[in-house]
Amino acid sequence: MSTPPALKKSRRISVALLVATALTLSACTTAEGGPSSTPNTDALISQKSCDRNAAAGTITYISGYGYSASAGQLDVFLAEELGYFDDLCLDVEINASGANGQQLVSSGQAEFTALGSASDVMLAAANSGNLTAVATYGNTPPFSIFANEKITDLTDLEGGTLGYFINLTPIASAMLDAAGVDMSKVELIKMTNYDPTVVTRGQVDAIVGYASNQPENLRAQGLPFTEFFPADFGVGGTYNVMEVNSQFLAQNRAVSADFMRATLHALQFCLDSSDECLDILAGLADESGQGAAFPRDQLERTWNVESQWVRDSNSGLPGTQTAADWQPEYELVTQFGGVDNVPAITAMIDQTLVADLYADGALIWPGN
Repeated sequence: MSTPPALKKSRRISVALLVATALTLSACTTAEGGPSSTPNTDALISQKSCDRNAAAGTITYISGYGYSASAGQLDVFLAEELGYFDDLCLDVEINASGANGQQLVSSGQAEFTALGSASDVMLAAANSGNLTAVATYGNTPPFSIFANEKITDLTDLEGGTLGYFINLTPIASAMLDAAGVDMSKVELIKMTNYDPTVVTRGQVDAIVGYASNQPENLRAQGLPFTEFFPADFGVGGTYNVMEVNSQFLAQNRAVSADFMRATLHALQFCLDSSDECLDILAGLADESGQGAAFPRDQLERTWNVESQWVRDSNSGLPGTQTAADWQPEYELVTQFGGVDNVPAITAMIDQTLVADLYADGALIWPGN
C-alpha cells in the first residue's frame, strides 16, 4: 500500500440531511460542466478518467450510523480525509446524520449508503427498488443476543423479555428457533435507547444487539452478562453491505468502481494503521458534535471486533461478494423475515464491480 497523502484541511462532511442540489464539478471540469483543458496534475488517474469522474458531479454518501467504526462507513470518511477521492477526481459529500439512507439512495437524492447485513438489504428490497448491493465486507453475522447473567440458555427467556432494535432480525429468529425457544412465551420489547445496562439491571432479560457495540460496552465496564452468537447455533450470515442507486450505477459504472476503489484503499489503511485511522475518525466525530456518541475508546472497541470480521471474510478480498455468500441468509429471510416478495439474490447484488478492482490478491490502486 502506498503512503497516504497528507490530510486535507477542508472538511466537506455534512451532518444535515441533504436535499437535491445543483451539479457541482471538481477541479477537473470547467464551470460549464465540460472537461478542463488544463490537466489535473494532482490526480493519480488519466485526464480522460479524471474528466469522466468529475462529470458525474457530487456523489452523496449517507452514513448508516454516524461515525461508527464499521466497514462501509469509516473507510468512506477516511477516503475523504486522506484525499483518496481527490486522487480519483471524485467529488464526495458525506451525510453523517445516519437517517433514511436507503430512502435517499433509492429516490436518487444520494448515491451510496451502507447497511448492517445482507438480510437488511433483502428486507428493504422486498418493499423498495432502485438499489444494488455492490460490496459485502464479511461472512460473520454482526448480531448477538446479550442477556442478564441469570440467562444461561436461550430457553430461559421463556416467561421473560427480549428487546430488539428496528426488527428482531432473521438471524436472531433463526438462533431462537435453533435453541428451541417457544416464542409465544417471550415478551418482545422494541427498545428506544441503546443503553446496554438495562440488561444487567434487569429491566429486560436480553437484547438482540450488535456484537461489536453494546456487549463490548458492558465488557469495558466489567459488568456480568451472558452472550449468545449465531455461530453457537450453526447460523451463518454476512457483515455490512454497501448499496448504490441502481440508475446511477448503470449510468456511471466506472465512477462507481472508483468510489469503491477509494473506500477499499482507505479500508486497507484502517486495517494496517488502526490507531491513526481511529484518531482521525474520532476527530471528525468531535468536530461534528457527535464526539459524545462516538468516543475514541468506543470506536476502538468496535473496530477491534469488526476489523477481524473483515479479515475473516471468505474471499480474503474485502468487499467482494457472491450469490453463494448470500444464499444462507436468503433462506433465513424467506423463513423468518415475514415478507413474501424477496427478489432473487442476483437481482439485488452486483458480483463483479468490486471483484474487478482486485488483481493477484491486491486492490488495484493507481501508481502501485
